[in-house]
Amino acid sequence: MISVLVADAQPLRRFAFRMLLESAPDTEIVGEAENSAAAVRRTTELRPDVVLMGIRMPGVDGIEATRRIVAAGGRSRVLVLTTFDSDRYAFAALRAGASGFLLKDIRPDELLAGIRAVAAGDAVVAPALTRRLLDAFADQLDDDLCGPMREDARLDLLTDREREVLVAIGHGLTNGEIAQRFTLSESTVKTHVGRVLAKIGARDRIQAVIFAYNLRLTRPV
Repeated sequence: MISVLVADAQPLRRFAFRMLLESAPDTEIVGEAENSAAAVRRTTELRPDVVLMGIRMPGVDGIEATRRIVAAGGRSRVLVLTTFDSDRYAFAALRAGASGFLLKDIRPDELLAGIRAVAAGDAVVAPALTRRLLDAFADQLDDDLCGPMREDARLDLLTDREREVLVAIGHGLTNGEIAQRFTLSESTVKTHVGRVLAKIGARDRIQAVIFAYNLRLTRPV
């Protein structure tokens, strides 16, 4: 059973999330928080598998709450829910350590799938949305993304194939798409992805995307 803490300023939205989570056979809501400070406190108390985190809340915002939850080193993973077109804090949330983000108008089945993916240790940002996000927020990445590729000692730890996989991750490709591109099985790709994340010190695919962009292995188009 996947335990979920819902942090959102809107009571009606928290109620809707509760109804959805209680309707699924493999998820349960273990708590709610009406602001980010409460989200941090309740995450420490309840240790949920996943925290559904809103960004715009009273007091400390969802980004800082995410940063504090991740910095605490617990097992809880944060899934940020945002209105992408108007909320320019989404990229900062990923940098704070969120395992991904979804739009608040997402379909219920997609949200449940996202929660399951995050609980399993994966990121949930769809490839097309990853590209859209990074293109839209390119100004918040490191400066001069169009310059020459940067050096990083962690790159030397990667095999040629792992480096190709990292670039593919940076372009937002799924495991299936990577498998098709390099004529590999998906299980082999999954192994490569796991090794890449371990070698570059990334929590998940989202941090790998940021790593690839900041080293200019991939670039906004």
